[in-house]
Amino acid sequence: MKTNQNKPSYLKRKAYFLITLALFLASVVLHWYFGWKDYVNEQMAHSQAPQVPEYIVQMMRETMENWQSEFLQLIWQVVGLSFLWYCGSPQSKEGDDRREEKLDFIIRRLEPGKAEELLEQWKIKYPDK
Repeated sequence: MKTNQNKPSYLKRKAYFLITLALFLASVVLHWYFGWKDYVNEQMAHSQAPQVPEYIVQMMRETMENWQSEFLQLIWQVVGLSFLWYCGSPQSKEGDDRREEKLDFIIRRLEPGKAEELLEQWKIKYPDK
């Protein structure tokens, strides 16, 4: 029976996501805070009172422009390439096949008598996807 003693905690398993989320939220909050400061200064320079609805529209436009130009490109590159690698595109398989062949060669050199038996056991234990 397996125990959960070696299983990392929830925070360790989700640390990258949580840190990324915290950085993202901090950057959005700071963007809107400093945007508000700039908006108020601009309105005062024109002798006008700051209007919250006008500010929200302006900041949503700026946020969406930044999101579209930066985040969507990065997300597509990371997620798209990860998906293609996971699905087994020919480009992702190339390195694995070469590595497998090298490891098989090394095993056959180190354990000539047991190599085929070990490789067969591993094939059963870890079948090809």
